[in-house]
Amino acid sequence: MSRKCIINIYSSYNNILMTATDQTGAETIAKCSGGQVTKKGSDKGSQFAAIRAAERIAEAIQDKGFSQAIVRYRGQGGNKSPNTGPGAQQAVRSLTRAGIQVARIEDCTPRPHDGTKRKGGRRGRRV
Repeated sequence: MSRKCIINIYSSYNNILMTATDQTGAETIAKCSGGQVTKKGSDKGSQFAAIRAAERIAEAIQDKGFSQAIVRYRGQGGNKSPNTGPGAQQAVRSLTRAGIQVARIEDCTPRPHDGTKRKGGRRGRRV
């Protein structure tokens, strides 16, 4: 019998954070970030760090007996950049390569609906 877990991926341009929980989301199974797998600080948000973090998460959840996953990824969102960082897609690909069967992929990036004003002032950012 295959057990299913939820893998939450937060991907920005500075870092990537991955957390694997059970289906209720109450119990954390494994955690990994870009800083745990790379030496340079500027590489934390790269695609390479995302691949290595996903491999580490996949190994940890397979040891606990999980073989299927629901992937929920999000970016910065809000009134900042509406896209995810460069590592989100690579992390999902790396999970499937590591033997995790991905049941569903959800984009949970928060979208603004007329909340606060974007940073930069009336005339925008002057370079």
